[in-house]
Amino acid sequence: MILNLDPKFAPFQNQEEIKFQSFTFSGGEPHIKIAPDFDPNRKVTITHRLNSFNDLGLLCITVDALRRMDVKIIELFIPYFPAARQDRVMIPGEPLSVKVYADIINAMQLNKVFVFDAHSEVTPALLNNSTVIPNYTFIKEVLNRIGENVKLISPDGGALKKIYKVSEFLGGVEVVECSKSRDVKTGKLSGFKVYNDDLQGMDCLIVDDICDGGGTFVGLAEELKKKNAGKLYLAVSHGIFNKGFEVLNCFDGIFTTNSFKDFEGESVQVIKLDALV
Repeated sequence: MILNLDPKFAPFQNQEEIKFQSFTFSGGEPHIKIAPDFDPNRKVTITHRLNSFNDLGLLCITVDALRRMDVKIIELFIPYFPAARQDRVMIPGEPLSVKVYADIINAMQLNKVFVFDAHSEVTPALLNNSTVIPNYTFIKEVLNRIGENVKLISPDGGALKKIYKVSEFLGGVEVVECSKSRDVKTGKLSGFKVYNDDLQGMDCLIVDDICDGGGTFVGLAEELKKKNAGKLYLAVSHGIFNKGFEVLNCFDGIFTTNSFKDFEGESVQVIKLDALV
């Protein structure tokens, strides 16, 4: 059975849904009332998009409510794991935020936690009973739409391991390695490099897990064009796009999923997770 805490997010189709009411008290506390008309001996899978601490709070009290209803098997699907990028302490005074979220979720003692395209190996290492769903089928669907005669672009060293696995899944699509530099104190990006002298007019697809402001991809696009790239495409599993899409107008196509939010009437093609997982 499925309990979709976000009514606009239903990643598993043809599943019996548990009915509930949720609201926020005037003091800011989330609350939920779950309809008791289901068999507590059946497995319950909770789905949610954790975009705030209030979303996490709603998840916590939902699990507590289900436990009090004597539900024995509870699983969780949170496609975008919050703070996954905060997986290292770069300077003194910073938290290891991903561990804070993982510790809270681990305390719920869930039977299984599913995450879509985790940012790094740190998340599943910290998260108990976790299963990472890779981005393979997402990128395959992107290639179905733009054509398979492309090069896969790895934006930095951190993405290399994952993108080579994507290439293997797709039958050996060529990978072009890139790099950049980031000032850990200011976050400023510089020194974009493409380790290919001539792309010979080939179309290029940059593959990454998250697009926040998009600075990495704009900087790479400029360098790819200098190396004689053809059409440029961007595919990110988790689209935040906090600076909008105008800054990304250097791309011929942008692709993402609905793992973080819904995009309606925007300059992006959304491949919904219910078609991928």
